[in-house]
Amino acid sequence: QAAAANADWANAEGFYLVLTDQPGAESWPITGASFILVYKEQLKAATAKEVLTFFDWCYRNGASTAEKLDYVPMPEAVVSLVEKTWSEQIKSAGKPIWP
Repeated sequence: QAAAANADWANAEGFYLVLTDQPGAESWPITGASFILVYKEQLKAATAKEVLTFFDWCYRNGASTAEKLDYVPMPEAVVSLVEKTWSEQIKSAGKPIWP
């Protein structure tokens, strides 16, 4: 989790970062993240809202399951940054979909 927490997500375009060799005494040298691609302009607002609601649920409820499977959940600060970006960039007919 230290690698994800120490990474400069706010300045990474599209949240693209390689987490290998991130700074921090607790960071592991080889770390990876999974990415989800979502169109910024959505044709069906209701469907897009449900998709984002699902991923929000995963962030909020999946952390304990991830830990049980020896995965590391994203730090809360990163989740907040991702969801802030959803509210600013993912739209339908020019209107924000999230929250």
